[in-house]
Amino acid sequence: MGKRTRIINDPSYLVPLLRTFGSRTHKKIFDALSNKWMTRAEIDEFMGADSSKSLHILKKAGLLESQWRVPEAGQKPSKEYHSSYSKVQVNFQCSFEDLSDIIMLTFKPYEEVKDAMEELEKLVEEGNTSMSSLTRTLNRNPFYICAVARRSERLSVMGQRLKVIEDVEENYD
Repeated sequence: MGKRTRIINDPSYLVPLLRTFGSRTHKKIFDALSNKWMTRAEIDEFMGADSSKSLHILKKAGLLESQWRVPEAGQKPSKEYHSSYSKVQVNFQCSFEDLSDIIMLTFKPYEEVKDAMEELEKLVEEGNTSMSSLTRTLNRNPFYICAVARRSERLSVMGQRLKVIEDVEENYD
């Protein structure tokens, strides 16, 4: 694996990282993909279970890259996956209040953050995608809004805008 370093300058990015590495399953798949390229079938066989959810989470966290495997003659091509980074560098400053909100949003059960995610998703679907506009509408700071968006499977943070991810259920075959 290459020695690429993920640079984190935004504390809300901790949400997908902590959620990813807070799961033994996701961590085991990440570790396997750190060593070699694997297709979904190979990952499923390695894990003994369906890996599509883990692959989706790793992709949303920006930790997964893919490419097409050249097939044997007469076979169908298949996607293979590999982890994108081997190191992380964290450089940000925020208040303990903001950091505690981010950590709480990361580890709260889905049911406790569902309303905040659905409200944010609804606003973005209605066209309110600007971070400054969302902070005024929700009366929350940008760190909180980014953390909620990063917790949601349907939202993506694109600089100062939020975007609805159209194809949540990507085919990982």
